Amino acid sequence: VNQILLLLLVLTVCAILYNKVHKVPSSIKNEAADLESPEEMEEEIPVVICAAAGRMGAAIAAISSIYSNTEANVLFYVVGLKNTIPHIRKWIENSKLKEIKFKVVEFNPMVLKGKIRQDASRPELLQPLNFVRFYLPLLIQKHEKVIYLDDDVIVQGDIQELYDTKLAPGHAAAFSDDCDLPSTHEMVRSVGMQNTYMGFLDYRKQAIRDLGISPSTCSFNPGVIVANMTEWKHQRITKQLEKWMQRNVEENLYSSTLGGGVATSPMLIVFYGKYSTINPMWHIRHLGWSPDTRYSEHFLQEAKLLHWNGRYKPWDYPSVHTDLWENWFIPDPSGKFKLTRPES
Repeated sequence: VNQILLLLLVLTVCAILYNKVHKVPSSIKNEAADLESPEEMEEEIPVVICAAAGRMGAAIAAISSIYSNTEANVLFYVVGLKNTIPHIRKWIENSKLKEIKFKVVEFNPMVLKGKIRQDASRPELLQPLNFVRFYLPLLIQKHEKVIYLDDDVIVQGDIQELYDTKLAPGHAAAFSDDCDLPSTHEMVRSVGMQNTYMGFLDYRKQAIRDLGISPSTCSFNPGVIVANMTEWKHQRITKQLEKWMQRNVEENLYSSTLGGGVATSPMLIVFYGKYSTINPMWHIRHLGWSPDTRYSEHFLQEAKLLHWNGRYKPWDYPSVHTDLWENWFIPDPSGKFKLTRPES
């Protein structure tokens, strides 16, 4: 019996010594877990881009430029109509973009029924996807902060910088002020662009005058948005935008014959005096307003984001600074989308 007890004692001591030697401190275990899964600790950056029929190459170039210029954990929300979704998905999955993280989201144009006043002067501005930015919380469920980009942009900087834009308390969004960059003022004057509320709203209408907004107030461009989804929902921004869309149908308060068409104007009203500003170099615009007016190459190289807003798009002809855009374009594997060039 004594020998058995002695043997058990020896085995117990050996077991204690073994555990002390081989036990890994919990702090080391946690550090090892962190090293194994760094992406779990990295904040996801949601970027919303629309893929419209006839201009899907624009969305592809925008996504390509973002993906190539950042190490951030970007999740692309590619928004399309039901009949275009298979095409854009195939384009992404059969190109070098197959490595990106993305979700294809279908936008139902029925939400716009009765809210858009038909206008024949610029019918392209009435396309349903132009209004996706009004409905961000309905499309993007799990994110607190979201970036929305028009498809006719390329990003030359790290998208993390844009995502880090600070929004003031109570602000649901940040935009680029149309009076923010002196270097663009000459271009604005030379091609007759509008950069005040007078260029977007019809001040002959009593409903507009009742807003108490000076017509000389500087406008902003909603082609690049950094949005706070909590504030957006709390302030019922979507409902406010829809209200002004409905009023425009009834009273013709703005139209596509004015500066920014039908998507900019309700945003100018709803966000008046209640938005933060984006670094001017993160939204160099007006590249699509004239086929003859050009920025200096040095200025464009310094820019973080280029925007071909206007009629003259870089995948069409004529247009300006197309070489900068084509750097990021990826040909359509199906061959359906083709660039329009003089030689073609």
